[in-house]
This record gives sequence, C-alpha cells and structure tokens, in this order.
Amino acid sequence: MEVVTMSYTIGIDLGGTNIVAAVVDADFRIAAKASCKTNLPRTADEVADDMVRMSRQAAQQAGIQFEEISSIGIGSPGTVNPMTGRIEYSCNFDFYDVPMAELIERRTGKSCRIENDANAAAWGEYLVGAGRGTKTMVAITLGTGIGGGVILDGKIYSGFNCSGAELGHTVIVLDGRQCACGRKGCFEAYSSATGLIKTTQETMQRCPDSKLWTFAPSLDRVNGRTAFDAMRAGDEAGERVVQEYIRFLACGLTNIVNSFQPEILCIGGGLSREGDTLIQPVAEIISREDYARYSKRRTKVVAAQLGNDAGLIGAALLEKADQSNPLS
Repeated sequence: MEVVTMSYTIGIDLGGTNIVAAVVDADFRIAAKASCKTNLPRTADEVADDMVRMSRQAAQQAGIQFEEISSIGIGSPGTVNPMTGRIEYSCNFDFYDVPMAELIERRTGKSCRIENDANAAAWGEYLVGAGRGTKTMVAITLGTGIGGGVILDGKIYSGFNCSGAELGHTVIVLDGRQCACGRKGCFEAYSSATGLIKTTQETMQRCPDSKLWTFAPSLDRVNGRTAFDAMRAGDEAGERVVQEYIRFLACGLTNIVNSFQPEILCIGGGLSREGDTLIQPVAEIISREDYARYSKRRTKVVAAQLGNDAGLIGAALLEKADQSNPLS
C-alpha cells in the first residue's frame, strides 16, 4: 500500500506586539497556530528563539512531528531582502541588517524564506484568497498604517532595493497632515485607521452634541468603528466623517489603480470589516475616476478573504514565490 505523506509548511507573522506561527497543510489551510508576546525591545537571537519555539508548539498542536515541516516562511515589518534573507531595517524592532532567515535555519535545519509582512499578506490573498486565478493584484491593508503588496505577472514586486510598494506613503494632500514617515499629506495619514480616528476626534471637538460622543465617551476611546456606528445611528457628523474618509480612501486607491491597473484590488485590515458600507462607495468613485474607465476590462475592487490569516498563509507559501506556476 502506498503511503501518502502530507506536506506541511510553517508561516510566521512577526509583529511588534505578537509572534504568531501557523502550520499550513497541502490544501493551504491552517492546521494550528501558536503565539506569544514579542516583548520588545529584545535582540534578534531572542526573537528568533521565540519564533522557533512557537513553530514547534504549532506543530505539536497540529498533531504532527516537527520533522514533517518542509520549510518556514516569515512575514516581517520593515525593509526585508528576500534574496539575502535579511531584515535590512525595522524601526519597531530596531533591527539593522539582521540575517533572520539564517538564524531560523541554524536553529531548525529547515529552509527559511522571509518577506515584508504586507507582501506576505498580499501573496497569501493572491494564491488562495481574493486574487486566486489572476496574474496581477494589489492588496491594501487598512490598519494602524496602510500596508500594500503588489503582485505583477505572478511575482511579488518590491523594487530593486526591496523598499517598493510602500503605497501608504504616496501623497494625496500636498502639505497635509504630518505622516510618521516624515512626509506630509500621505495616503496613510488620512486613510489608515489612525487617520480615521484623528478625523473623528477632530470632528467630535467641533461637534459637542454629536452622537459620536455616545459611541466614544472620551476622545481616547475613539476607534475605527466610531464614525460608522454614529452614521448608522443617523448622526450627521458621523456621516460627514465617513463620507470624507471614503473620498480620501478612494483618491489614494484610484492613484494605485491608475499606476498598476491590476485585475484585482483587494482591501483588507480591520476597516474592511465594514463590508459593502465601505467597499461599494469606494468602488463607485474608482469606477468614475479610473483612467481606464472606458476600457472593457476594469479593475475589480473586492474585500480580502483571508482576514488575519493572509500573512500567515502567504509566509508559509513563500517557497512558491519563485515558481512560474506557484500552485502546481
């Protein structure tokens, strides 16, 4: 009788708050996860030790031997060089030219690939999520900042110096809000969850009678849902905040569509959970303003499908990044 051996890989999401490792099976499904606090600041060796520890724990929870793992992939914040396996710079970790893939390989005996975390999430959505079956896709994550990943002709694009696709740091308002990157008026400064929270707080200060205060009794309790909740309750100020946010978001996304004309523009992150309340009006604006609006083939704007698992699945499948037919 032929023995069928299941193929497993591990994907790691290296975050500033948590380290999460997941076992991904041959059907690209997550079999088990394990996580721990990142507890920064720490050395690269200490972080590598925890990534390996979580990987072994995830394998145990999946009911498999660690020897059954074929490879490990890591999604890391910052400038990551997948060719050398190094984190060239990560401000949150204070890492400079860290050979993270080598540190993991030395500890596990497994081959290890590493990519920027936004690129890893885009890769996951491209292979088995919203972009499956396409050749060109752009994924945007609306979180604390704006993450972006670009897939061109089935390959992750990150520029010649691994710093490309920083889509959140294109300017949409000249001399506008200060952005953490040092520029003013960045897409991220207006369309991230942080940007939406700032707009909501500014509106609350101007509108003391708004229902926004019902959903956030103090400014420090405002979150990305506050304005949407107030709008649904019939609040005019809340509706103004949401409409302004949608216009800024659509502006930045139209720039991206005009730059890449992807088959799929995938929107993920916490704010994407608003679903059609957010996606539909944004898509309508893009449809009107897209340079290719008279073309028979148009970019389709969709919500991400994999949620927080996109980065884990994408990292686990980084070994396929150099293949001409990744799902073969």
